[in-house]
Amino acid sequence: MQWTDRIRQVKFLLVCAALVICAASLSWTHYLVADLAREERGRMEVWAEAMRAFDLADDQTDLSLVLKVINGNNTIPVIVLDEHGQVQTYRNLEVRARDAADVDQVVLQKALAMKAGGRSIRIELDEDEGTFMEVCYDESIMLKRLARYPFIQLGVVLVFVVVAIFALLSSKRAEQNKVWVGLSKETAHQLGTPISSLMAWTQVLRETYPDDELLPEMDKDVRRLQRIAERFSKIGSSPEPKPENLNDVIAQVAEYIGRRTSNRVKITTNLPSQPLIVQLSAPLFEWVVENLCKNGVDAMNGQGSITITAMEEPARYVVEVTDTGKGIPKGQWSSVFQPGYTTKQRGWGLGLSLAKRIVEEYHHGRIFVKSSEVGQGTTFRIELKKS
Repeated sequence: MQWTDRIRQVKFLLVCAALVICAASLSWTHYLVADLAREERGRMEVWAEAMRAFDLADDQTDLSLVLKVINGNNTIPVIVLDEHGQVQTYRNLEVRARDAADVDQVVLQKALAMKAGGRSIRIELDEDEGTFMEVCYDESIMLKRLARYPFIQLGVVLVFVVVAIFALLSSKRAEQNKVWVGLSKETAHQLGTPISSLMAWTQVLRETYPDDELLPEMDKDVRRLQRIAERFSKIGSSPEPKPENLNDVIAQVAEYIGRRTSNRVKITTNLPSQPLIVQLSAPLFEWVVENLCKNGVDAMNGQGSITITAMEEPARYVVEVTDTGKGIPKGQWSSVFQPGYTTKQRGWGLGLSLAKRIVEEYHHGRIFVKSSEVGQGTTFRIELKKS
């Protein structure tokens, strides 16, 4: 749980850092854009005065400075309208049209859009005659790029945060997998010696007391220990699934759980009459169903009923395990499969985590909480794709 808390803290810090970077970038860029927009407005006012001087010039006027100002604008799109709203000239404007009439119409539409955006300057030419011109301008390419830059930066930061979180989760998952695999294989190794010894002792007892009624039960328990050791040894390896009758696998689990639980717990199976042949690693899949049944027994405090249902659907085989226990709050349905999650005073919280690994990684299926109601019970569903 400490590792999980640390991961959450790191994710929270990464998100906060991303938000701070984005807020700072947006604020600073907004300031720069506003400053550059004011500067462009001032340049357009000077350019408009140059156009006024050019329009009012006579033969004696020196236009070298005026022309230098007019021709010096190579970045800001500008359109000049007369008092009748007709286009006189335009500059730094890309126009796509089929003929001259269409060009004038397109340019006029752009000018009206500039005026609507508040980017126009009115220059009076002759107050007596009421002549004037309007200089309409748009933002320069640099200003538009600068305005888009923070959103591009925001996207880059978000991608970085997502990649960083994914890397942290992958690292966490890899570390957990190493722990589970190492623990499982060490458990299988440690069980090997006492199981071999028990097998030898049961053989001695069988020869000494051939008619003892308890020896068959001891043999069953020893074989059970062998199967458990086999399961642990398969964790972390790549077990080869084989065609198995799903009905037989579930029946064995139900028989085993029924013999080792209280008489107050009723184990019921709903199995189809025809065999369900599924590609399974039987020892591991039995483990999954046993875990679900044992969790159900614990949730019922040793009194209630467990129903195991197997069915065939068009695209999958389905196993459902239903108990009449205390149920799981809906907000915790996905958390029950996380390592360390447990509601018992004694327990490591690994059962459902290993069950999820066995179903999803070894059998390429799904396991999830289908339904649960507090005080009523829970149904877990396993889905296995048809080959």
